[in-house]
Amino acid sequence: MKHYFNFSWCLMLCLACFTYKSNAQDIKVEARLDKSTIVLGDQTILRLSAQMPVNDKVGFPALADTISSKIQIVEVGKTDTIADKTNPKVVTISRQYTITSFDAGLQTIPAFSLQVNAQSFKTDPLPLQVTAVAVDTTKAIYDIKQPLAVKYSFLDWLRDHWLWVVISLVAILLIAGLIFYLWKKSKNKPVKQEVKPLVPADVTALKKLAALRDKKLWEQEEVKQYHIELTDILREYLEKRYHIKALEQTSEEIFASLRGMEITDQNRSKLRQILMLADLVKFAKGKPLNPENEQSMENAIGFVTDTKQINQLPENRAQNETV
Repeated sequence: MKHYFNFSWCLMLCLACFTYKSNAQDIKVEARLDKSTIVLGDQTILRLSAQMPVNDKVGFPALADTISSKIQIVEVGKTDTIADKTNPKVVTISRQYTITSFDAGLQTIPAFSLQVNAQSFKTDPLPLQVTAVAVDTTKAIYDIKQPLAVKYSFLDWLRDHWLWVVISLVAILLIAGLIFYLWKKSKNKPVKQEVKPLVPADVTALKKLAALRDKKLWEQEEVKQYHIELTDILREYLEKRYHIKALEQTSEEIFASLRGMEITDQNRSKLRQILMLADLVKFAKGKPLNPENEQSMENAIGFVTDTKQINQLPENRAQNETV
């Protein structure tokens, strides 16, 4: 009985070892490079893979920034699973690493340990040849050039400040439009003209006669000038008072135009004395005495005073009251 128990135990142990060996033979791990030779600073892809049964699990080594002191990891890729076309019970799971090196020479990528179902499987080490950039020693070494100055054109400035340019143009147009509107409005606004009151004809005539008397031209032997100014004042008064063309008429034509006017015989005599004496001086070179010159002034003042229009209103005021 004891011998039978020992035999059974040995048989089970052999079966277990056979099963373990069989499973281990189904698992293959591999490390390979896309390029085994790179230029200094260039990159290549390191691929770690495990071929194993479908239901097995694999654990890749935890690599961060470096593989060794002379080989750096640039990027860690995702895990990829590929089914075996000849055997659906087998899959290949791989992960890729982008690596580089900045040390020229033959570098060695060490063996990696992959865990499959708590068992450790190692890859083979890989050689990586890193070559330096060839330098042409026949050519001269040039100095470092200074940075080139970039021309900043008006278009570049406009591209950088276009928003402010648009805002400025809109503001200018608005201001110009406002100025034009105000100018147009003020232009169309009727201008209020200040109407000066008309001075009555007799007031103007008497004021001018007083100024002429103060000059005393006849005492300065300017008798002719005195009578010219005197008759001009009187003719201007006749035009405004009686609406006749006295400034263009002769003395006789004035008398004819005044026929039928409400003028007393006494005032007609005053007017005749003034005009006749003036004609005598102007055309016949007469030299009247001083009393005659003074008499013409007195008659002119008396004629204007006696013939002035009673209760007359300035022309513009009369028009306003009749509207």
